[in-house]
Amino acid sequence: MQIFENRLARAIATTVNCLDPDVLVLGGGISNISRIYKNPSAISKQWTFGGEFSTPILPAKHGDSSGVRGGAWLW
Repeated sequence: MQIFENRLARAIATTVNCLDPDVLVLGGGISNISRIYKNPSAISKQWTFGGEFSTPILPAKHGDSSGVRGGAWLW
């Protein structure tokens, strides 16, 4: 799990460095793991510009079915 968290933290830091989002929303099966929302934000500080990370990481509103619900709205 630590290896996954480390890689996720790097991906999150890259996204924050390039796009500067107000919030990051994680969906799919990963949104069911509560540990994901705590550790990567602390680890991401290593790879963000300035060494600060204040972008909130939130689960998708409808959990792992958010993608399916969004797809249904398009149809």
